[in-house]
Amino acid sequence: MTSIFGVPVDALYHLVAPFTSFLTPVLGGLAAVAAIVLLTVAVRLLLMPLSLRALRGQAVAARLAPQLQALRQRYAKQPERLQREMTALYKREGTSMFASLTPFLLQWPLLSVVYLLFESAKVGGKPNVLLTSHLFGVPLGSHWLSGAGPVSPHGLVFLVVFALLAVLCWLSVRLSRLMTPAQPPAPAKAKDGKTETKGPNDPGVLLRVLPYVTVVIAAFVPLAAGIYLLTSIGWTLAERAFFWRTGRISPGGPISPSGPISPGGRAITGRPAPAPRYAAPGR
Repeated sequence: MTSIFGVPVDALYHLVAPFTSFLTPVLGGLAAVAAIVLLTVAVRLLLMPLSLRALRGQAVAARLAPQLQALRQRYAKQPERLQREMTALYKREGTSMFASLTPFLLQWPLLSVVYLLFESAKVGGKPNVLLTSHLFGVPLGSHWLSGAGPVSPHGLVFLVVFALLAVLCWLSVRLSRLMTPAQPPAPAKAKDGKTETKGPNDPGVLLRVLPYVTVVIAAFVPLAAGIYLLTSIGWTLAERAFFWRTGRISPGGPISPSGPISPGGRAITGRPAPAPRYAAPGR
C-alpha cells in the first residue's frame, strides 16, 4: 500500500491477523468475519466521545437554525455585519459553526485506516490473508460483479448485505427525522406583496437519499469492506438512538421520545406548564 495510510494499515493488520488466527479454532471460517465485526465495534467504542460531541453540535445547530435564518434575512445586504452577528450568537451559546464538523474530521483518519484494511488486496506488499477467508463459500476479497455473477448463490450473499444496509439506512433516515426538532413555518412573500406562511422546513430529498449511497459503495468493494460498512452503520444507528433516548444530547436540540429535555434533565410532557406564582411585595 502506497497511500499516506500505509503504515497505520500495516500496523493494524499485524494486530488483526493474529487475532483472526486465534479465533479460527473456535469459529472456523467465520473467524475473519468475527474479527471484522469486533475490530469495527472496538474502534467505534473508542470514538464514542467524539460521536457524542458531533451529535451535540448538530443539536445546537438545529436549535439555532431559525435565529441564523433570521439574521441572514435581516443582514442579507451587510455581509460583514451578518458575520459579526452570527459569531456573537455562537459565542453566546458557547459553540461554533464547526462544533459538529470537527469531531467527524477527527474520526476520519482512524475510520479510513480500518476501511482500507478490509478493502486492500495487499498489505505491506503481501496478500491480505483476511480477504482469503470465506462467508458461506464467498471469499471476503471477492466483488459482487465478479465470480459466478450477481444473481448466483455467490451474488446472493452480497444481496443480503445490500438489503441489510438499505434497512439500516432507512432506519437512520427515520431516526434523524425524529431527532431533528420541527422548525416553525417560514414566512414568504406572495406575488401580491402580502406575507404568507409556508409549511415546516423540509430537509430536502438529498438528505433523505444520501445515506443510501453506502449501498452503492458496497456494490463495488470487496465483501469484507461491505461487512465493515454494515457493522459501522449499524453501530452508528444504535449509538445515536442510545444518546437520544438517554438524554445525552444537549437540551434544546433533538427531542426525546417523551418530549423535549428540560435544563434539569427531565422530559417535558405535552401538558402546558403551570403559571408561575409570585410572592406579594413584603411577604
